[in-house]
Amino acid sequence: MKKTIKDIDVGGKACIVRCDFNVPLDGDGNITDDTRIAAALPTIEYLISEGAKVVLCSHLGRPKGEPKPEFSLAPVAKELSAKLGKEVWFKSVPEVIDSEVKAKAASLADGEVMLLENTRYRKEEDAKDLAVQEPFAKELASLADIFVNDAFGTAHRHHASTAGIADYLPAVSGFLIEKEVRYLGEALTDPKRPYVAILGGAKVSDKITVIENLLEKVDTLLIGGGMAYTFLKAKGFEIGTSILDSEHVGLAGELIKKADDKGVALLLPVDIKAAEAFENDSPTGVYPADQIPADRMGLDIGPDTISLFAEKIASAGTVFWNGPMGVFEMANFALGTKAVAEALAGSGAVTVIGGGDSAAAVEKFGLADRMTHVSTGGGASMEFIEGKALPGIAVLQDK
Repeated sequence: MKKTIKDIDVGGKACIVRCDFNVPLDGDGNITDDTRIAAALPTIEYLISEGAKVVLCSHLGRPKGEPKPEFSLAPVAKELSAKLGKEVWFKSVPEVIDSEVKAKAASLADGEVMLLENTRYRKEEDAKDLAVQEPFAKELASLADIFVNDAFGTAHRHHASTAGIADYLPAVSGFLIEKEVRYLGEALTDPKRPYVAILGGAKVSDKITVIENLLEKVDTLLIGGGMAYTFLKAKGFEIGTSILDSEHVGLAGELIKKADDKGVALLLPVDIKAAEAFENDSPTGVYPADQIPADRMGLDIGPDTISLFAEKIASAGTVFWNGPMGVFEMANFALGTKAVAEALAGSGAVTVIGGGDSAAAVEKFGLADRMTHVSTGGGASMEFIEGKALPGIAVLQDK
């Protein structure tokens, strides 16, 4: 267990808080989805209420060490001011921290808030050589007494602002990371059973370690999406022009055998909605999973698979889901993903959504608030489920 802001006295202390404000912006610099800002508010509001001096920092996009205006956090400062009902001081400077920023941090009154410019304006932030990160980490640390990491979406990266800063300050988590670790941790170590995992996405290679780790823990593993065709190919099925991770067909076969050896029910689609082309209005048909026409590509799971997967979800105690069942961005191939989301929402199980496209899907279908937990970090959640130590969490103080 890691210490949180509730385990220490923050009153009158300067707290530098690493948030995940990597929000989508339109061409005019307007925020199109404020989910990540809203997720950070409980931590920020608690620190304000306890009389902390709050210095916020985050990255946005990939400016690659250059101060590009389209990656400025100015829109985030404006949105935060509106949501908090108080001014969030912000100054855009290429070096992120200058003399005026330092002076402001030093003069903050209890309960006041400021936001630094995009940490990735500095090349040191995400340098592969940790020694190169050190000067920036030290500079960030000089602004505060305590480091609070609440950016789960970047917790799997050792950057100056996510982990390096903890070399110079006592480090604890905010409420978002606390929640992520609790739900993802319980899904790994103490799930309510039956434990069902649902995996989608395009490539088997992206999920090898995840599948291997889950096979040690789950009762049932449902595989859909693009990666399902590699598993179907491993069973000798005709998959037409469907996406194929050709280098890992053999491995998919080994994973099927491993699941069988461990008594885990590994279920693949039994029918597929396939089309002539990767287009929403392409002619479609539903085919048995072993009879996809040679000139068609699978773009969604079929109705029998939806029923099969929904039945397994309905009887689950815990469900972990990462990866859509089809090309849900296209209306004609969204039914499988939507049906799985609806089954989760109505299941009564502990439902943990592993970020990324799955999180986007439950948001799109208006079902996010009916899930037990929707992770804010796709890559971080998957590495956590793989059993890897996340640098941004490993540096936090233990209780």
